[in-house]
Amino acid sequence: MIQFFDPMEEQTQNLECLKRQVIACQKCPLSKGRHNAVFGTGPADARIMVIGEGPGENEDLQGVPFVGQAGRMLDNLLRRAGLKREDLYITNVVKCRPPGNRDPEPDEVHACWPFLMAQVEIIHPKVIVALGKHATQRMSTRFGSMGDLLACSDLQYGGIPVVAAYHPSYLLRAAQGSSEHARNLLLAAIDRFIKAGILAGAS
Repeated sequence: MIQFFDPMEEQTQNLECLKRQVIACQKCPLSKGRHNAVFGTGPADARIMVIGEGPGENEDLQGVPFVGQAGRMLDNLLRRAGLKREDLYITNVVKCRPPGNRDPEPDEVHACWPFLMAQVEIIHPKVIVALGKHATQRMSTRFGSMGDLLACSDLQYGGIPVVAAYHPSYLLRAAQGSSEHARNLLLAAIDRFIKAGILAGAS
């Protein structure tokens, strides 16, 4: 009997194998203070991959990326862009929470980088959405302000288009100030996800 090759099953198995490696990883000091390594969630054949910088307190406790207030903001952005969270693969540059939610140190990023590269290779998305300046810089090797990065139309990682977008946590902080400014930032973030959906053929 002919047995047909199921690429989706292999992708899922490869991600599970990689996840076990991340859970066991102790390559940098972040592993010492974590409750959970936050690997990522979503289908192994996702057309859109969303990448943040690192887990926060809620993510560390639950082992799931983008939960709590930031997660609700992300869900709102996706819904208003016509996308569904369950159709996307969501992860971070580093898999363990930096103390006090600080930016990851270069050696911490270096330790986690092979895991993220492997995730991208296994999933091979049509487009990557990088949330915030630091994730965008890591994924595109372009540097500058968030405004500069948002203005770039040719960002990519390994031939995969990279769409820069404001981080949900930044949008939450902005909401505490001018309502008009916060509204403009929110609309800009929604537009970035709409762009990602078009590039991925998902909307």
